[in-house]
Amino acid sequence: MKCDILILSGLWNSGPEHWQTHWQKKYPAWTKAEHRDWNNPDREEWVAELDAAIAQCQGRPILVAHSLGCMLVAQWAQSGSKLKVAGAFLVAPSDTEAQSYPIGSNGFAPIPMAPLPFPSLVITSSDDPYVTLERAHAFAEAWGSRVVEIGKAGHINADSGYGPWPEGEAMLDEFCRDLNP
Repeated sequence: MKCDILILSGLWNSGPEHWQTHWQKKYPAWTKAEHRDWNNPDREEWVAELDAAIAQCQGRPILVAHSLGCMLVAQWAQSGSKLKVAGAFLVAPSDTEAQSYPIGSNGFAPIPMAPLPFPSLVITSSDDPYVTLERAHAFAEAWGSRVVEIGKAGHINADSGYGPWPEGEAMLDEFCRDLNP
């Protein structure tokens, strides 16, 4: 894959069997934006850490986000940063305004509902415990994102059976090709 990738994990980080971890091992040139406190993330701190990670990239990266990482992308996009990204691949965005969200919103609410200033793709599941299909579509519509529904896939993480996730990797490759024809 010929894209500059910056991986953004969600709440609790991606474990050893998560597709993001598998992909990073497969493509060691890809980088991951680190965070000080994966269990209790603070929006302002994390947005600043993401901005610093983007600044370290050689070019304009594609953000590959999962769960709360998708909300991080939306928050960063409205932060006023002068940095640019090529696009965002947003998998299983968590609804931080929902009762089902497992921790306090920690500044991630309200969810930005403005167009993202870069191309984006939202991958969603019909039975995600952290976002309804309707809300995922509302986010995508507000952000100007294309949406791909992959059926009953839970939270599209290791607990839902998504380890290496070659289908997701193929979707990311297609997204990269569309950005770099």
